[in-house]
Amino acid sequence: MSLDFALIGHSESWEAATAVVSALRGRGPSPIPADEVRDILPWLPPRPVCDVSVRSQNGNDVDGIYIDCFIPPDRLDHHFLRENLGRVRDAAECAIREGVRVASLGGFSSILLEGKLDLLPPHPGTVFTTGNTLTVAFIIQGIERAAKLAGRDLHDADLLIVGATGDVGSGCARCLASRVRKLLLCSRNSDRLDRIACELTRLGSQVEASTDLPALASNADFVICAASVASPVLLLEALPKGAIVCDAGYPKNLRPDFSPPGGVVFFGGLGEVVGGFSFDPDLLGILNPHPFLNVTHGCMLEGVVLALEGRFEAFSLGRGFICPARVEEISNIAKKHGIVPAPLFGPKGSLEGQISTLLAEREVRR
Repeated sequence: MSLDFALIGHSESWEAATAVVSALRGRGPSPIPADEVRDILPWLPPRPVCDVSVRSQNGNDVDGIYIDCFIPPDRLDHHFLRENLGRVRDAAECAIREGVRVASLGGFSSILLEGKLDLLPPHPGTVFTTGNTLTVAFIIQGIERAAKLAGRDLHDADLLIVGATGDVGSGCARCLASRVRKLLLCSRNSDRLDRIACELTRLGSQVEASTDLPALASNADFVICAASVASPVLLLEALPKGAIVCDAGYPKNLRPDFSPPGGVVFFGGLGEVVGGFSFDPDLLGILNPHPFLNVTHGCMLEGVVLALEGRFEAFSLGRGFICPARVEEISNIAKKHGIVPAPLFGPKGSLEGQISTLLAEREVRR
């Protein structure tokens, strides 16, 4: 027996991890206290936790599984690199044993393997994709939607990308370089930062690159946060009034209590399955705790899109391969099957109306 796809992921919080473990035990046993889950989780091997079915708007279905790596949410930093790589590899081996044809790597599983898919076990019947190309497509479409709702022209805006040297960040930079007034690129690695800045400058884009985040943030009209951080700790206190911020991190980049003055934060890189998808057992509310049904991360959905199209291939290979043509290609395939950008929402719910008020507020201030 073979499966069309697998989604490989992990919990972003201890609350989610506790809910997954409780769901796996079924309704009979009493719930495990959260402090006991913290002790148990590091010993759980990666395994399938539910079946997943997805329907294209064209009527065809694909079947897969969700595989949890069981990476403890407090072990996502570099100190646990070897341990987490082992977990992702074990999850990949699990996908192979289950007869999966294409597997998407979600969250830190893709970050750990940026440019290193050769670390996964080779198998002629199973391919792996980081899913980052579709993530970039949804981020860009989210920025476009937010700009339209706010009545702003991206060509007159300065765009800051935090995590600009990563696979997602550099992909966003390549796709948006010619569509904004100026790119502001920030990363912790100055050598990689210089390389991406030189690449885009040679193509005629206006670029300012620095490791000094507050200095860049002070001039940003739009922000894409795509840094690989272990927990949501980022603050952008230097932003000007009215900035629109896309937090595309998985885990999130921004502190939950952060709110730009006169601006908004929305969660980017997410897609919606118009035809619907189902989980058995029903972990949808745990794995996708969003205010809209049938919404999940683009990195997960890329494998689904490829399965629906019958293209069982490693579409996203790792850092440096995401370009405008590839983003347009996967975006068009996704749209064909009814997998589209999710409605804009942030920490407080839907933002469609809230972003629209920004323009009116700016006009009043004038």
